[in-house]
Amino acid sequence: MLNRRSAIAAAAALAVPHLARAADTTGISSSEVRIGNTAPYSGPASAYGTIARCEAAFFRMVNEQGGVAGRRITFISYDDGYSPPKTVEQVRRLVEQDRVTCLFQNIGTASNSAIVRYANQRKVPHLFVGSGADKWGNYQDAPWTIGWQPSYRIEAQIYTHHMLRERPDAKLALLYQNDDFGKDYVVGVRDVLKDRFDSVVRTASFEVSDPTVDSQVLSLQSSGANVLLTAATPKFAAQAIRKVYDISWRPALHFLTNVSISAGAVMNPAGPEKGKDIITSAYLKDPTDPSWKHDPGMTEWRTFMQRYYPDGDLTDAGNIFGYGIAATLLQVLRQCGKDLSRESLMREAANLRKVEVPVLLPGISVDTSPTNFHPIRQMQLARWTGSTWDRFGGVFEGATAS
Repeated sequence: MLNRRSAIAAAAALAVPHLARAADTTGISSSEVRIGNTAPYSGPASAYGTIARCEAAFFRMVNEQGGVAGRRITFISYDDGYSPPKTVEQVRRLVEQDRVTCLFQNIGTASNSAIVRYANQRKVPHLFVGSGADKWGNYQDAPWTIGWQPSYRIEAQIYTHHMLRERPDAKLALLYQNDDFGKDYVVGVRDVLKDRFDSVVRTASFEVSDPTVDSQVLSLQSSGANVLLTAATPKFAAQAIRKVYDISWRPALHFLTNVSISAGAVMNPAGPEKGKDIITSAYLKDPTDPSWKHDPGMTEWRTFMQRYYPDGDLTDAGNIFGYGIAATLLQVLRQCGKDLSRESLMREAANLRKVEVPVLLPGISVDTSPTNFHPIRQMQLARWTGSTWDRFGGVFEGATAS
């Protein structure tokens, strides 16, 4: 019989069958660790650019404090405009010219879909993808790619269970982005409703190149739906909130994807009063929530922001996200010790055990294994009060909110 250590090693070998045997130390020198990133500093999702700026500031802080294993972190981040072809171009530049040791937190579902095969063929760690698409947990087919945030599909399941509990006779309007990000919400709703989906749900999709979602919102209102689920990136989420309010559509429930709940980037630009009572699912502490005023983790974050990213918006949840995901990578680097090879990075990314990150909600931690590439699986529902997100109910894992 295998002992526990041997069993874990065997599981790891089965889970990541394509890892190279010889250690690949590309991007590592005696003084430097090179990490590559792409982010939409421009384009339709430019609101997410602050995430990468926050990460850059985080690594400046780490370097000032002595770096990792005696090495400084060189964080190389390029603008891809939220355009998959541009992402491919910039990632090839990072890997083949800048020779980074890993890709980290590339932002966007479609953007990551465009590079996942390349990263896995080249055996470049594709760490903590900036997307909650359910497929980033597919360790069998993409053993060099791992997610971070909760799955969009499970998030949609949670909203659907809550809808059925509160409004058993609901008619759901689903506004979604026409890519793998938005389609995960359609799949999640269908998981719960099954053969009732077509009789309960009316859908309207939009392209990231569309100027507005006004026509889609009007179409969904005319369907007679009394519940709305908005699965859109910040620009379009703000538009949808504003349009729903301005046409005097008052759904009994309005759910909003948790990637677009930033007060600074979405709720306030839409008009804070216009989104009142919208429901989302949270896993990060909300920077506008006064209950965190004296919280040690948030005090740590505010101190960091003041010193290393003073131009960053303290109401923008993107800066909480950037800090939390960068702290997770730092944990991986520390677990690697002196072996910062690509193989070691991937192995330790899949060996995080209940890691406490200061900006995660109480009761939520980062947990991975060779067969679990969904690091965060816990969430809590929250309602927009007009000025902040008010959490309600308990912390739950996956779709167990039913």
